[in-house]
Amino acid sequence: MTFTARPTPSTPLTQSHSQLRCGRHLLDLSFPRVMGVLNVTPDSFSDGGQHVALDDALRRAEQMLAEGASIIDVGGESTRPGATPVSGQQELDRVAPVVETLVHELDALVSVDTSCPVVMREAGSLGAGMINDVRSLERDGALAAATGSGLPVCLMHRQGEPQNMQQSPAYEKPIEEAVVEYLAARVAECEAAGLRRHRLLVDPGFGFGKTVEHNLRLLNQMDVLQSLALPVLVGMSRKSMIGKVLGRSVDERLAGGLALAAMAVERGASIVRVHDVGSTVDAVNMAWAVLQEGCEPAANNKENNA
Repeated sequence: MTFTARPTPSTPLTQSHSQLRCGRHLLDLSFPRVMGVLNVTPDSFSDGGQHVALDDALRRAEQMLAEGASIIDVGGESTRPGATPVSGQQELDRVAPVVETLVHELDALVSVDTSCPVVMREAGSLGAGMINDVRSLERDGALAAATGSGLPVCLMHRQGEPQNMQQSPAYEKPIEEAVVEYLAARVAECEAAGLRRHRLLVDPGFGFGKTVEHNLRLLNQMDVLQSLALPVLVGMSRKSMIGKVLGRSVDERLAGGLALAAMAVERGASIVRVHDVGSTVDAVNMAWAVLQEGCEPAANNKENNA
């Protein structure tokens, strides 16, 4: 595959992608947005068990929205390395009450982090505005469910499954080329199935079947994803790549995560998915101010997206 020359950091999305219709919300992606992570699982690597109770999930979502999150990403199945799969019904039981509550009580733009067709359909009916699938709609029935939902979908690159993806990840070509080729193929398959391009986002999948060296190179070369002409979502918050480079435990990785978030924005990220929302909003807005040479970024991530 031939890659285009590195674009300027402030290269805008095409007009068709700068406004993303997410159910009843319209998300303006003419500047970078912050997505807050809300795991309603007992075993997620960073916050497992903290937001299983509905009241705890609601309070956490309220806090993230107040700190400037534009999107709340709700997940009911851990995808950390070595995670055990759960049934679709178990995932749905975890996710559905949270989605319904956040939509109706907070009027939040909710993304659902799922690969399960049943969860996709039900979450859409409850008012979710986005599907975030680490398996890029490869599970049986997922592509049809996502297409029928009418919602935008984020397709993520990965190698392997959570149970084995970090055992010995290897690539025959530079990681950035492998990622772009995989995502281009998934986008083409989605379009062939009727999932129109203006509803798609892409995620390079940091930490999903990649060594530390893969992750660092991928971020360094991340702007090659601009060749896909789609919004880019990234998730590096608290991940082991930070711990291994800096020698920090999970609860000591904020500074490293903020550096990565700013670098991702410089390389064209439209959405940054994080646990530490308030600090990341500041880092993203500061990076954006520099990239725009003084244009007003203030409150960009603190506006209501309804």
